[in-house]
Amino acid sequence: MPEGDTVWQVAHRLHAALAGRVLTRADLRVPRFATADLTGRAVLDVTPRGKHLLARIEGGLTLHSHLRMEGAWKVYATGERPRGGPEHQIRAVLGNGEHTAYGYRLPVLELLRTAEEDRAVGHLGPDLLGPDWDPGEAVRRLLADPARPLGEALLDQRNLAGIGNVYKSELAFLAAVTPWLPVGELAPDVPARLAATAHRLLEANKDHPDRRTTTTRHPGTRLYVYGREGRPCLRCGGAVRRAEQGDRVSYWCPGCQRGPDRAAGNPRPPHN
Repeated sequence: MPEGDTVWQVAHRLHAALAGRVLTRADLRVPRFATADLTGRAVLDVTPRGKHLLARIEGGLTLHSHLRMEGAWKVYATGERPRGGPEHQIRAVLGNGEHTAYGYRLPVLELLRTAEEDRAVGHLGPDLLGPDWDPGEAVRRLLADPARPLGEALLDQRNLAGIGNVYKSELAFLAAVTPWLPVGELAPDVPARLAATAHRLLEANKDHPDRRTTTTRHPGTRLYVYGREGRPCLRCGGAVRRAEQGDRVSYWCPGCQRGPDRAAGNPRPPHN
């Protein structure tokens, strides 16, 4: 699933292509909104909210989409043949005289009143890349359930919006604890440091497609643990491990991170 920095990049590509221009083509290929006619309306802006995308359209409308695991928005010059996948995978088309955006495999696509956007995103916690970023509130929400494993708490978008599986594993490594450690067992200064580090990393990566959490520049070392199962830890040299955590996976270094290797009981799924 794309992380907050990736969604931020998508939103800014869409904004550059669509904002301030009148739609000459608009096609929503979902039954509920198939008859909606947005042509003749200007796109006002495209804004990311955590992992959600909000395209605000003249007349008080917002097109809300979420990429989840497989979704994508691709932008082409108007008249150019789209190459993001088979035609039947296109769920939305928004075009003007210069650019056309195609939404592929979008699992969430809905048209709502701009005044009612909270129905779609009101549950989200402070947005790591948004103007409402509030580290104190993020920490308060993370600690609201002390028994919850850190990895689950970080993925829950109701706590802080924008963290996905990559940042979850990387943040736990940088905090030197496993993703299964209950948040109530974190040292007192760790939650605030986690929030600050998450904000710093997403800000640093939002303009770069090749995400990086390390400071080393050697090939294959952009991330500390994510995707590095069986490879040497960049700090201690021990083997990085991988295990399921709920419906996701976590990566960690047993030599560098303290805490349990597995969670007991049935984990609660993260909220998008």
